[in-house]
Amino acid sequence: MNFLIRNTLIYTLSVIGILAMPTESATLPQDLLEKSPRHHQWVDLTNNNGHTISSFVVFPESKNNADIVVIIHENRGLTDWVRWVGDEIAKNGHFAICPDFLTESGPNGGRTDSFNSSDDARTAIYQLDPEQITLNLKTVVEYARGLPSTTQKVSIMGFCWGGAQTFRYATNDNSIVSAFVFYGSPPEKSAMSRINCPVYGFYGEKDQRINATIESTEVAMDSFGKIYRPVIYEGVGHAFLKRGFGDNVSQIEKRANQAAWSRLFSLLKPAQ
Repeated sequence: MNFLIRNTLIYTLSVIGILAMPTESATLPQDLLEKSPRHHQWVDLTNNNGHTISSFVVFPESKNNADIVVIIHENRGLTDWVRWVGDEIAKNGHFAICPDFLTESGPNGGRTDSFNSSDDARTAIYQLDPEQITLNLKTVVEYARGLPSTTQKVSIMGFCWGGAQTFRYATNDNSIVSAFVFYGSPPEKSAMSRINCPVYGFYGEKDQRINATIESTEVAMDSFGKIYRPVIYEGVGHAFLKRGFGDNVSQIEKRANQAAWSRLFSLLKPAQ
């Protein structure tokens, strides 16, 4: 399979401007969130074990009920950039919910913003119980589906650690309609047999730590009759979607960023 040929086709789509994509630059994610016309709020959800997961939600400006996108943050926790991604997803017509999986793990039971440093947050995130993560995600999905302004269609996406959790959650919830894995590692091969939705991968060319798993993942997914569509974006590395934010980036990073957003929005069509 020639990933770079497929990648070139996606670059062409982004260059001719067929699809909408984020255009904001030269500012901080927090500033963009403050300027957003969409409704933002924090909700505290409680799972069946009594644990709380604080989540940032964004409602689209729409006359129709919206499909749902759950966004799983990277290994530094729920940052302003991830919340901005949620706002962009809502701008595209979806209800976006961004759970903070570090809720109750920070100092004094706080969430991501309570940690003294991003390194402390990263240390804490790798101590989380995988079963607790799954339970929290199911709680988030149930909450979103229960809102009067949403549909029952749920997609899930995540970055880095969140990309791995996205892929893993697809093995645990057969109601998910699509999964978008941004530079995340795959689950155990045997678990892939339980996946019931297409999985779309977004990978940087200079990220061999993750890319080395793509071929075997393709083989495993194909053996189970599952849909897995990976694309490698030329000239960029890990976390390229975040690194391509703003103006102080190379043209290669900008093109990869735009191509990935373009592909995501083409696959993530809002409810009509």
